[in-house]
Amino acid sequence: MAVSVEEVSSSLVREYLSRKGLKRTIACMDEEHPRTEASINNRSLLRQILNMEGLYRKNKVQNSPLKTLLEIIVNHHIKGLNNDKITSNESDPQQSVRTISLTANSPTVPPTMLNDTKTEESKHIKLRSDIEEICLPQPMYTSLMPEPDRLSSHNQTGLWAFDTGNQKGQPLVASIQDNESIIRREPEKKTSITESTQRSRTNRIRRGMMAGPIASTPQESNKKRQNRRLEVPQPLLRKEEEDNRQSKDRILVTGLHQKSLESLTEISSAGCTGAQWELLIAPERMQRKNNLEKVGQEDILKTKKVKSLTTPNVADLDMSEMVLDDIDDDDDLRELSKVSFQRGITDHSYAGHPMDQHTAVELKAVLLGSSLNCFSVEWRNQGFTYSETHDLRYGIVQKKGGPCGVLASIQAFVLKNLLFENIKSNDTGLQKLRPSNTTRRKCLVLAVAEILWRAGEEKQATIAINSGRNHFTPTGHYRSEGVLEKITCFTVDNIKDLHLLLEQHIEQFETGVLGCILLTISAVLSRSIEKVREDMDVPTTTLIGAHGYCTQELVNLLLCGRAVSNVFDNDMELDSGNGNMTPLKGIKDHCDVGLLSLFEHYNICKVGAYLKTPRFPIWVVCSESHFSVLFGLQRELLTNQDKGLEFDLYYYDGLANQQEEIRLTVSVGKSAPSCQDVDTDLIPPLEHCIRTRWKDAFINWNDTEPIL
Repeated sequence: MAVSVEEVSSSLVREYLSRKGLKRTIACMDEEHPRTEASINNRSLLRQILNMEGLYRKNKVQNSPLKTLLEIIVNHHIKGLNNDKITSNESDPQQSVRTISLTANSPTVPPTMLNDTKTEESKHIKLRSDIEEICLPQPMYTSLMPEPDRLSSHNQTGLWAFDTGNQKGQPLVASIQDNESIIRREPEKKTSITESTQRSRTNRIRRGMMAGPIASTPQESNKKRQNRRLEVPQPLLRKEEEDNRQSKDRILVTGLHQKSLESLTEISSAGCTGAQWELLIAPERMQRKNNLEKVGQEDILKTKKVKSLTTPNVADLDMSEMVLDDIDDDDDLRELSKVSFQRGITDHSYAGHPMDQHTAVELKAVLLGSSLNCFSVEWRNQGFTYSETHDLRYGIVQKKGGPCGVLASIQAFVLKNLLFENIKSNDTGLQKLRPSNTTRRKCLVLAVAEILWRAGEEKQATIAINSGRNHFTPTGHYRSEGVLEKITCFTVDNIKDLHLLLEQHIEQFETGVLGCILLTISAVLSRSIEKVREDMDVPTTTLIGAHGYCTQELVNLLLCGRAVSNVFDNDMELDSGNGNMTPLKGIKDHCDVGLLSLFEHYNICKVGAYLKTPRFPIWVVCSESHFSVLFGLQRELLTNQDKGLEFDLYYYDGLANQQEEIRLTVSVGKSAPSCQDVDTDLIPPLEHCIRTRWKDAFINWNDTEPIL
């Protein structure tokens, strides 16, 4: 699979932010530049893709190693070191072969240069010995094999030397004495081979020759083992060291195989014909096959198991919870088993789709009346930010007038979850009205989820998120304002996924400036634009009216899940004359949160029992083109009606710059004192609203200044 430069770059930035502990910055990046299936979430894999294993190991042995891959890369380029080129030239064993071959075969070299110190025959012998040491892999690892295998492998091995006079390869068969001398020289060469392997490791990685596990240097292995001795029991330590030593020996064999193959490639390019090359590599291929089956089988199984651990299925990963893990190459499987990935939302329910212009035009039409209209400043700067006043920590603050219907609706459902459904809290009564930051954020998640899930008929929900970048370039009859163009929509089909997705993006609703717009768009898309129009008595009605106020259709959509135009129970038919009946749509069932309206006091509308008597004692209050919230702490006041009741109601208005708790004591029935002598012009509108629910109730403001 091809690797995207953009995905590697973004993964490199996320690795830097993760290692630096910048969690909020990562969250912002995930919102503006979301992760995809191609994102790289493993630090070791990222190093391999960037071909920087050599730089990483050099950094690890420093006194003060850098923590992030980005810093390692920047440090390398700032210093401008050319160590990779120098070490590759020094450790490349083919370089000597190329030099000798080119010198011997070049017609421009005078014969006197070839015979300055040695005869032509001695040069043949020297060249032959060089090729034996480079081409033959068997002497390098025959000491690891049983004695019969060693002898048979030498007897079957063919050697090739190059005649500098005619530039043709001649087959030579190594004698037993030559093989024995090579074996005797093996202990002397073992140290130099290890050093050469260490120096040329970076070069081999660059060429793609390091396909198997990578052997660490003795200094690195000793250093890491000393660090682990502090916490590993002694018997386990001895076993671990033995395993590492055996693994290193096997890796050395594999590395030497690769080294010999690389050397043979160079010699072939220097002058071997195709037939000679086949004869040359045939014994090598057979020997490598036989010995790798014996020696490397366990390592191959280990490598497969490690790969299965470090490359989990993308569908099982939660993108926002992914952490780049730093896994050392020589750590055993016991350490790798500690790496865990949290299971997230499935791909089909988590896949987001960007906003297109057609949907944006339809949204503007149903919200604002035309695609040429724009959201007001009051809407574009309003989120669901909580109050920090001690007695009002449950309250959402409204900055300016306009989206009060949305704010009052979400406030009502926050109170419902805070007072009646926050099961984990041990607080009672007024203590619940002073929630912690974590509790009130959780209540906001539940409130938004409940509104959207109900709008989607409890089958699905759509969440609109600001991605931070435009998804389409507006053309034609459309006025751009930089809001809908940046929306990405996520559709989920179960409430659990809805909660998880909202928890990841709740900051956009709570502290972001587009919280009200995002909730409104999400509710409309969850219901679908077509069904929203079908809910209305007049399909051309807008959800945001004049001066940016919320219409009753929008409030009903948030409270009841349907954008109906009326507040009475069920549907009605209006006789419009000439035998024509006009259907009027109302509330279909009892709602969790109710509504009280000042318009009912003036006989302009009739609020039905479904809204007047909700399942919970919480009401959105519509009074003089403004929406606020009235709520009680006891559900009993909904059942005991007009029988000498006396109870407290709490009032909250996010726009009134409220600084203290407003508690109203309501007396109903026989216990209610007479209020006939009170001047009706001085009665607060809130009292009129309360009396539409409890007729002739007496309201005591408890030393709080009445709101007129």
